[in-house]
Amino acid sequence: MSSNNQFRYLPTHEWGKIEEEGILTVGISEHAQDLLGDIVFVELPEIGDLLEAEEESAIVESVKAASDVYSPLTGEVIEINEKLLNEPEIINSSPLEDGWFFKIKLVDDLSFDNLLTEEEYNATCEE
Repeated sequence: MSSNNQFRYLPTHEWGKIEEEGILTVGISEHAQDLLGDIVFVELPEIGDLLEAEEESAIVESVKAASDVYSPLTGEVIEINEKLLNEPEIINSSPLEDGWFFKIKLVDDLSFDNLLTEEEYNATCEE
């Protein structure tokens, strides 16, 4: 899989990716879905919710554990991945593509550069 510098991470295993200006797509990392195991349920934020950076924004449950999902940056939820409500296992098969959780309209996209790069994030996973 090619390294992609448009992904940025939180140490808590969420990723954010800017696909169009001012819009951040959010999901959980390959490492996180691996730790969780088979994902059986997802609770997503509501469209219109204003999320603060590093605020709990969603819940993902697996056969092993339930885990909070944090928003990498501050913004308003403009779209959720409704497919996950009926097929949460998509997160296991495609955490960085089809398994995205929600999209937010950023209040400030400059803070995107403050998130961890893929290399920095991978280093935190190895600790």
